[in-house]
Amino acid sequence: MKISEILKQGKPTLSFEVFPPKTQDAYSSVEHAVEEICALSPDFMSVTFGAAGTTSEYSLSIAKDVLQKGVTPLAHLTCVNSSEEKIDGLLRGMKENGIENIMALRGDIPSEGERVPRAFLHASDLVRKIKQTGDFCVGGACYPEGHVECASRAEDIANLKIKVEAGVDFLTTQMFFDNHVLYNFLYQIREAGITVPVVAGIMPVTNAKQIARICSLSGTYLPERFKRIVDRFGDRLEAMAQAGIVYAAEQIIDLYANGVNAVHVYSMNKPYIAAALQTALGAIIGK
Repeated sequence: MKISEILKQGKPTLSFEVFPPKTQDAYSSVEHAVEEICALSPDFMSVTFGAAGTTSEYSLSIAKDVLQKGVTPLAHLTCVNSSEEKIDGLLRGMKENGIENIMALRGDIPSEGERVPRAFLHASDLVRKIKQTGDFCVGGACYPEGHVECASRAEDIANLKIKVEAGVDFLTTQMFFDNHVLYNFLYQIREAGITVPVVAGIMPVTNAKQIARICSLSGTYLPERFKRIVDRFGDRLEAMAQAGIVYAAEQIIDLYANGVNAVHVYSMNKPYIAAALQTALGAIIGK
């Protein structure tokens, strides 16, 4: 089923993310996590994609497995380090295996001096390619706090509009920890004429060490309430995991209450996170 059709139903949705292993010997543990999360019957499940297609074989295999288990897969595809021939092959494989939802991402820019194929410079280039290749539903990324490479919010929203006009059917946000950040962002993009559905990306922080990495990569704003939770429970692993999941559940309930029906959880291959949130939200989402 196309995710655009799922989002049109107008009911609260909950989806989860898994990432493929980097090596074959780690595949079985990921496979087990996928099985457990699929058993929860999420509205869809996204499967991430390594830089330059480094995990493309595993990514496609996992997406196929998700589909066979009766869950709609969303296969990620990054482009900046890939040749057009490579992208053609990946799209052909997705089409042949019944994968009809793709998350189109630029990917990380190579370091200066690194020689890689650059058939696609921007996510919008990849979106156009996907739409020309087949009847895919295409998702794109958006950044409620602004993309770190953009000089201003206006520039970021202008770039986002180019991506949407290239053929994006829905957007998924980078993680955020203050819902007001998302509400302000939604107002701004609607004013700019971007009307596609937006899926809110939520990351339950279950380990205090995640925080430093999150902030260094994205500059994500951390509310004082969240900082106090980390300060109080960060040195106790089980307590931090429980507090992080409860904080995420409260975020999601507030989103649903304010009309943001679609939520995607960056569950980091951890079935217990997915299960705990689904239990906390079961009556709300009808599971």
